[in-house]
Amino acid sequence: MKIWLDGGLRDTEAARVSAFDHGLTVGDGVFETVKAVHGKPFALTRHLDRLVRSATGLGLPEPDLDEVRRACAAVLDAHPVALGRLRITYTGGPGPLGSDRGDAGTTLLVAVGATTRRPDTTAVVTVDWTRNERGAVTGLKTTSYAENVVALARAREQGATEALFGNTRDRLCEGTGSNVFVVLDGELHTPPLDSGCLAGITRALAVEWTGARETDLPLDVLERADEVFLTSTLRDVQGVHRVDGRALHDAPGPVTAKAMRIFDERSAADLDP
Repeated sequence: MKIWLDGGLRDTEAARVSAFDHGLTVGDGVFETVKAVHGKPFALTRHLDRLVRSATGLGLPEPDLDEVRRACAAVLDAHPVALGRLRITYTGGPGPLGSDRGDAGTTLLVAVGATTRRPDTTAVVTVDWTRNERGAVTGLKTTSYAENVVALARAREQGATEALFGNTRDRLCEGTGSNVFVVLDGELHTPPLDSGCLAGITRALAVEWTGARETDLPLDVLERADEVFLTSTLRDVQGVHRVDGRALHDAPGPVTAKAMRIFDERSAADLDP
């Protein structure tokens, strides 16, 4: 298998990232996960725009997007999977064993792995931990994912595939790697970005293509919503059939099913919307 590391394709066994890389030692890095369909990336321009926003928000130099595009193309040409997870990682590079950055330059790593289509519905749980909607890295897609790892493990223990967070104001926020939508009286809603949620690429497309409203929602809306669904790069639109102990028996419901159909049709028609 070949990956892109700092300027060229390398065999996995020969690729080496410094043990002092700030992305490893302190999580000083950003990343994007891009869906690859038959060897082609989906919504790559939107993902690269967010990569730049995350990098500059973290105080990293703006990545060379021409190189990132070359890297994505090279990796996908080497591994043209039918459905894949293309991972772009950009870090502060080698640095001191502390929070101060070094001056050795940044690290760019691009790799792809095969995946499979997710089921149409899934189970989720809520967790007591909160998202800080006023934090220094709120809204940035950083490599500091330990909180998500812990929350997702809690979800797996309860037979679910995702954990949902409220924020410090007990408002509905997001999942560990997804955005959440709810249907109330036939209308589709999703938390606004000032809730602290990530500006998901699939979320944005779902809002544009379905007319969903961005609404400040209490966390307990999940106890009464008619339908719930998740969006993410590899989920696309995925219905929810259980939230904690509450079953949504008809999932995916009619609004969710329509959103799934619209997303499938629009994304198939345009690989870089």
